[in-house]
Amino acid sequence: MAKVFAIANQKGGVGKTTTAVNLAAGLARLGLPTLLVDLDAQANATSALGLEKKPGGSLYRVLHGEGAAADKVIPSGIERLDLIPSELDLAALESELAATDGFLGRLRDALQPLLRSGKYRAVVIDCPPALGVLSMSALAAADHLLVALQTEYLALEGLGQILGVVDQLKAAGATGTLDVGGIIMTMYDVRTKLSRQVVEEVVKHFPQLVLRSHIPRSIRLSEAPSHGKTIFDYDPHSPGAAAYEALAKEVAERFKL
Repeated sequence: MAKVFAIANQKGGVGKTTTAVNLAAGLARLGLPTLLVDLDAQANATSALGLEKKPGGSLYRVLHGEGAAADKVIPSGIERLDLIPSELDLAALESELAATDGFLGRLRDALQPLLRSGKYRAVVIDCPPALGVLSMSALAAADHLLVALQTEYLALEGLGQILGVVDQLKAAGATGTLDVGGIIMTMYDVRTKLSRQVVEEVVKHFPQLVLRSHIPRSIRLSEAPSHGKTIFDYDPHSPGAAAYEALAKEVAERFKL
């Protein structure tokens, strides 16, 4: 059955969506059929693949119990990579789902037929930049949390918050499978002492969790989404492309995809 990865960080601007999109594309490039689920109402992962938001295209109705997640899957334009897109209606789910029973399990249940179908080896969920209902639903549906962590001084503080949410979900019985699969250091600049110090500090506290593949601070990575392309299509010979290729290989190996 496919393994589900939630790419999360409650803070915006840390490279979370860039990582979700390019990791998913990288896994597909390795020959692993992959599904990217855009769960952020801003739909940045959808537009980063050059696809438009369309009314009724998101999981909004599905998470209200109407229809199937499989009906929302569309081709990404990249071989072996499919997408469940997002649109603005997902923003309403934060308040609507919180008022319903068993809301944390709805995404997990909705994805089960796709996971059991054997069509995919990996499912990558791009979470909203907040620890709200949708992010917690994604964590409850995931096998592994991958934290995108910017190399800055406040990184550890934010990391502690999201790890605390994982513990809360487990204590509440909302997930039986989730683990903290890894920490991906993003916007890393080997030339600065700050970047090196932050990585050293995170490795000191979580030596088994920090992935070897650090994502560099890169103008090309920032530009690619505005052209509707992954870094592999936008600038395949760039350091960013090399970093995400290495990350995809490391994730595939680490989680036996």
